[in-house]
Amino acid sequence: MTPLARLAAAHGVSLSYEPAPGREIRVPEETVVSVLAALGVDASTPRAVRAALEQHEWDSRRLLPPTVVLRSGAPSGSATRAGLSGLPSRSGLPDGTALRVVTESGETLDWGPGTALPPGVHTLLAHAPDERSAHSFLIVAPDLFPAPRTRPGTTRGYGLLLQLYSLLSSRSWGMGDLADLSELAGWAGRCLGADFVQLNPLHSAVPAAPGGRTDPSPYRPSSRRFPDPVHLRIEEIPEYAYLGPAERRAADGLLARAAALRDAVLHKDAHIDRDAVWELKRAALELVRTVPLSPGRRAAYCDFLAERGQALEDHATWCALAELHGPDWRSWPAGLDDPRSARTARARDEHQERIDFHSWAAWLTDCQLAAAQRTARTAGMAIGLVHDLAVGVHPSGADAWAHQGILAQGITVGAPPDEFNARGQDWGLPPWRPDALAREGYAPYREVLAGLFRHAGALRLDHVMGHSRLWWVPEGRPPTEGTYVRYDSEAMHGVLALEAHRAGAAVIGEDLGTVEPGVREELAARRVQGTSVLWFERAYGTGAAEGRESDAAAGRTEGDATEHGVHGSSAGGAERGPHRAGKGRAAPLLPRQWRADCLATATTHDLPSTAARLTGAHVELRRRLGMLAHEAAAEHAADRAELAEWLALFERLRLLPEGRGDEEGAIKAVYRFLARTPARMVGVWLPDAVGDRRAQNVPGTSDEYPNWRLPVADAQGRPRTLEELAASPRAHELFAELRRALAEPGTPHGG
Repeated sequence: MTPLARLAAAHGVSLSYEPAPGREIRVPEETVVSVLAALGVDASTPRAVRAALEQHEWDSRRLLPPTVVLRSGAPSGSATRAGLSGLPSRSGLPDGTALRVVTESGETLDWGPGTALPPGVHTLLAHAPDERSAHSFLIVAPDLFPAPRTRPGTTRGYGLLLQLYSLLSSRSWGMGDLADLSELAGWAGRCLGADFVQLNPLHSAVPAAPGGRTDPSPYRPSSRRFPDPVHLRIEEIPEYAYLGPAERRAADGLLARAAALRDAVLHKDAHIDRDAVWELKRAALELVRTVPLSPGRRAAYCDFLAERGQALEDHATWCALAELHGPDWRSWPAGLDDPRSARTARARDEHQERIDFHSWAAWLTDCQLAAAQRTARTAGMAIGLVHDLAVGVHPSGADAWAHQGILAQGITVGAPPDEFNARGQDWGLPPWRPDALAREGYAPYREVLAGLFRHAGALRLDHVMGHSRLWWVPEGRPPTEGTYVRYDSEAMHGVLALEAHRAGAAVIGEDLGTVEPGVREELAARRVQGTSVLWFERAYGTGAAEGRESDAAAGRTEGDATEHGVHGSSAGGAERGPHRAGKGRAAPLLPRQWRADCLATATTHDLPSTAARLTGAHVELRRRLGMLAHEAAAEHAADRAELAEWLALFERLRLLPEGRGDEEGAIKAVYRFLARTPARMVGVWLPDAVGDRRAQNVPGTSDEYPNWRLPVADAQGRPRTLEELAASPRAHELFAELRRALAEPGTPHGG
């Protein structure tokens, strides 16, 4: 092994990868050098490589690593070292080394064989006989994640999958908001027996530059630590009721403009315009801010400020500076690009009013999120809200500004090339530095998770495989010249398990991609729920497990989470499956062959709706967009052949009494099938309830298709409000069929 190869291995940087089984691709040496540089390791010359190896050897001799991870209930000797240098236990310490633990509650314990520690983030102290001493973070995490909650007397439940912006009510300001979410949860919990509502990420977005447009993708946020106040319902803010006469007249004018926005989306074929909505809501918030907070509300706000601390101050400071200097901190005046500089400190003083405005807006949004979760649980939902964690943040946004030492500079994440996409993918998101996370005791990630778990019964993790490794692409290079960088999955999973345990919330991993061997098994063993999409569940191999492992054959690639990738992203995996159809195609998995620990769905936000798949509308859309890989006739034929196979299975299982010619009946059959599986959670894509054929996102497009800007619509493309959906006989029939199927004796073992 060459010195560079040894150095790369020491820091978890891969020298090769396999786009398909048995086919190995070597990573360019220039990529390895660039990635090591982003990890703070100079490998630019042979002398630098030798010096870096010597430094790594010296660092490995430290008495304690930066972070140690232990699963609760495990003996102290089985603690694992966070990082990439192996898993030494206490036996790696000099004989006679004394270990003590200061728990997060302040208790000091001697740590030895058999010591049991409570879950938490503690401090580990070591004192060796040679007078060396050291301390590190000690993360004690539960072995198992909380299981999804269910209603009394049941072991399974179902819920709705929703892009919140897309669900407008008669009171929305041009896009769905948190009051709409509360109404949906109250109705679905009480009238439909639903147990959860899974949402798109509600993360704070990067505002538009002057003359530009906000990136509408919820998967390229400014911050994952705070939700976006564009989701507020202004009238639900308590102070709104006490506006003065002049402010009330101004607010009435904003309400009229909001009604016009809403009417344009619902009746005039306009797309959802997030920027226009925010312009109105920001003006309304300025009016509401003229009303002083009552003593109790003021105290609650102060508690929020104290609880969120530096993270909130940084976020609000970035928002205030972005108003002055534009939304990309990398172009700000010198000094302001550093959140800890003297110039930034002066700017905080000078613009305290605007900083407080953005802190206050974050608090109001948190209050309405809390209200939505309370409504969901009060309505009988066992889980309530399921929030979504994007895989990364926008490089110009608030988190990238605040976390410059934690995020890799000059690097973005994506996906390697494969047989479906020879160009690979670049999602434009800077990744965590694994070494920096370990030095910080994973505090930045813990902070993100704690914020999301505040008002959630479960959390979905986009691209959960990123806990093990991510594809790093050096700036200026194509995705084909990236490489994998490994993360300490024990530490990443441990932090996630700890925060889920604190919240009593389940975790759903989006694992619809190229997954290295053992990852799904590890997640399943710890009770993380996987994601299973009906059309991808085929028996590739001798059993269900092999079917899920054969990702490439199933038409799934690592880039299926391609909502990130307008930079050379490929089509979603759903479009690839039909081209694998025909001779030698594996049969669909029978319901009893599905895994139980999963969220079973018919589609996702960047795959075709069920109605689109049943009618072939998704192929026609891709033809219009010029995205077909083959002739249109061949694509349609392959799609019809695959669909016929599924419909035949539905008929054989007596799940399609309406017959093949009934589109609405076929959608019911899809969800009857999902109910027949043992999946603990069944998710209904809400647009399926009214036959919507439009995708919310078409991967590989940006301006060619109105991604993330479409309202829920019926089979004719007419937008449907929340009130209309709640009154829809078609929707009620679908949910009634699903409830009946879930209640049938022996349902989990059907097929």
